[in-house]
Amino acid sequence: MADKTDTPLSAPTHAQSIASPINLILISLLVVLVYLRLRPKPPPVLAKSPPPIVFRTFTPPMLKPYNGENNMPVYLAVNGKVFDVSNGRNFYGPGGPYENFAGRDASRGLACGSFDEDMLTKDLDGPLDDLKGLGDEEMEAMRGWEERFHDKYLVVGKLVPVGHPEAPKEGS
Repeated sequence: MADKTDTPLSAPTHAQSIASPINLILISLLVVLVYLRLRPKPPPVLAKSPPPIVFRTFTPPMLKPYNGENNMPVYLAVNGKVFDVSNGRNFYGPGGPYENFAGRDASRGLACGSFDEDMLTKDLDGPLDDLKGLGDEEMEAMRGWEERFHDKYLVVGKLVPVGHPEAPKEGS
């Protein structure tokens, strides 16, 4: 007795296709993710390096323009050494608490702990401040400032008086 229940199961009427909409979406997503992961990266852009700083000899009038105004660097001198303190522009540049020292010999003012204009040499064409009249404690304070500047900033030159044999000639 053969009844209809003994017949083998029939195959589905339509075959499962790999091209179903969900499979196409998943394959597309996979392709996009692989592309994003493996695509070539543009080379990194390196920051432009600042121009090299050459050690030079300054006179007080030559140092004066280096006060941070008009996009100039900020230099100041301590004990005959000229430091580029441009990284500390907030302190030594225009509007900073030490702005009086920018472009000047700051030795006496730093030694005395004073920001007054009186501490700066008035006659830029005259001799450099010889620091006479400073006591041992004030000289020690100035040396401490000089050490601090050596640790934090570049020495870009030395300060000599106008007319000194090492002073650059006018126009050079």
